[in-house]
Amino acid sequence: MVRDEIDQIDFELPDEVACEDEQQEMFEHYRFDISAGQVPMRVDKYLATHMEYTSRHRIQLAIKAEYIRVNDKIVKANYVVRPGDVVTFVMPYQRRGLEILPEAIPLNIVYEDEDLLVLNKEAGMVVHPGHGHFSGTLVNALAHHLGISQGPDAQDERMGVLVHRIDKDTSGLLVVAKNDEAQLNLAKQFFVHSIERRYVAIVWGNLKEDEGTIVGNIGRDPNDRMRFKVFPDGDHGKHAVTHYKVLERFGYVTVVECRLETGRTHQIRVHFNWIGHPLFNDERYDGSEIRKGTIYAKYRQFIENCFKLLPRQALHAKTLGFVHPRTKEMIRLDSKLPDDMQALIDKWRKYAENMVPEE
Repeated sequence: MVRDEIDQIDFELPDEVACEDEQQEMFEHYRFDISAGQVPMRVDKYLATHMEYTSRHRIQLAIKAEYIRVNDKIVKANYVVRPGDVVTFVMPYQRRGLEILPEAIPLNIVYEDEDLLVLNKEAGMVVHPGHGHFSGTLVNALAHHLGISQGPDAQDERMGVLVHRIDKDTSGLLVVAKNDEAQLNLAKQFFVHSIERRYVAIVWGNLKEDEGTIVGNIGRDPNDRMRFKVFPDGDHGKHAVTHYKVLERFGYVTVVECRLETGRTHQIRVHFNWIGHPLFNDERYDGSEIRKGTIYAKYRQFIENCFKLLPRQALHAKTLGFVHPRTKEMIRLDSKLPDDMQALIDKWRKYAENMVPEE
């Protein structure tokens, strides 16, 4: 029997996303239609009986995390299933369905214990296999680091589990769970938005306020499936809130710290583009052309040099804070800006010293 039970569920999340609004972001992974001949049985026992490679302990953890539903309602482990019931296993992300093979790729691990690890991802590394990237990903590197594999023939089904992720061309901190308890606990913290996530971004233009909040529903752009957009009327998309604080002003660009209250796909990139301040060199969201500044050739050459210095969107996941699943201690980790972003800031700082900021 192919091992695609609860132990093989996909823990992939959309870019810059953790667990979002429950009603909108729960995906069905497994479904059981209780037959007419089924004798009454506790739901945890029923699932343990029908899912050969999944332990009852794992199922009880899923029930505790409110991932098991009967007739679309959350139930407890002692719920008794009867003929006509529909039992589903849902998660706040879609299934992956890909085999994971270990690859010896260096990782910058900043914290690790028996339950989890936190790493500082380099820009350019894809987090998860898929969409043309089936090797060389962060998950392949994690499989090697943990000495395990995942797939139909895997003997060891333990797998480092990503409970959130960031874009390929965004750098910064990610937390990885090593066991079931840690995964479910951390996923719940993301779900209730108790995780602290702070990013540093460089955006086009001179923001008017030193601090602010961007509120706007985010959903997929119906005219371009690769992009997301803000639906200001609130009738579409999902509620999204980004808080920001100005760190440094260079007239034509601004360095900001962003704190996510929600975690929507491409949230920071979409929100700042919506208010007219796209991220510097963000090709997908209108930031890879000159948006502010003069028309002179010398300035255009300066911008081209900046784009070469940072050939990606200027975004770094700098701070990550959460409650440790086992010790209940508050873990707060901070990372320095990567060399390319720091070099860009230094270059703009020097340039700004010799020019008058544009209002």
